[in-house]
Amino acid sequence: MRNRSIITEAKQIQLATELIELGARLQVLEINTDLSRERLVKLYKEIRGVSPPKGMLPYSEDWFMSWQPNMHSSLFINIYNYITTNAGIDGIDALIKSYKLYIEHINVNELEKVLSLTRAWTLVRFVDSGVLCVAPCVSCHGKFVVHTLEIHSNHVCGLCNIPSRAGKTKKAAMTALH
Repeated sequence: MRNRSIITEAKQIQLATELIELGARLQVLEINTDLSRERLVKLYKEIRGVSPPKGMLPYSEDWFMSWQPNMHSSLFINIYNYITTNAGIDGIDALIKSYKLYIEHINVNELEKVLSLTRAWTLVRFVDSGVLCVAPCVSCHGKFVVHTLEIHSNHVCGLCNIPSRAGKTKKAAMTALH
């Protein structure tokens, strides 16, 4: 049996609790805490009232390239980059603070939440590993998520060049009917 500090364990439980409340999947919890899988499952059930979802994490960087996910991902990664650059916060703490600010922005502007915490975590991993990066739009000069291996010198964002089907979701159609 390991000698573990009660304070350290309490901090790990608090971190896991915060991540679960924000919607983190079990795999994200396992990677970012030192708690056992069994304890995480038990904690998840206690907080959410259900077992954690099973299955693989989202892994395709292409998801971040479609119009609406790209706008939300770009908003989130800009918040994240600002926090890591200017607030002296990094790692999982920066992810949590950035995601909370993203959610606050979405709620204040009455937008649909597109980016889950797990997707935000995946996005940060893709950017950190060089699969995705941020490039400025030549028209509005905003910074948007793009594939790293694409040419970015003439990048025009999805806000300056809105695709014809942008925002034409089933939910938007249902809202328009009511």
